[in-house]
Amino acid sequence: MNIRSIDETDYAPIIAVLDDWWGGRSMTHLLPRLFFQHFQNTSFVLEEDGQAVAFLIGFVSQTHPEVAYIHFLGVHPGFRKRGVARQLYETFFARVCDLGCRTVQCITSPINEGSVSFHAQMGFGASVAADYAGPGQDRVLFSRSLIE
Repeated sequence: MNIRSIDETDYAPIIAVLDDWWGGRSMTHLLPRLFFQHFQNTSFVLEEDGQAVAFLIGFVSQTHPEVAYIHFLGVHPGFRKRGVARQLYETFFARVCDLGCRTVQCITSPINEGSVSFHAQMGFGASVAADYAGPGQDRVLFSRSLIE
């Protein structure tokens, strides 16, 4: 498997499979092309035999340049539980640390127990924010220090 920076040509093939990777749940609206255009330095694709099997979209906060944010992680269902997400997160951590970031943040829905468990295993602290994404849209807020 090979990890490389994402580029705009990755948009169409990833969008084509995204909803399938989520069991038919509509997810493409959360991943506009702009992420593939403007965050290539901090977003990655993991490939096997030239095919994307996982990707991570992340960026450095313009408001708080010491904070990096992971917006989206996608892993092909056949590659889950194989350390692929961990590899992408560790690649992201190394890149943003080199860029001067000291903290990584991300969010998920409280019902996404797999995500909550993964982030705990990756050393993230968590808190729940009521109405974070609008009325009745609670989110789990994750934060992890990059300083050891």
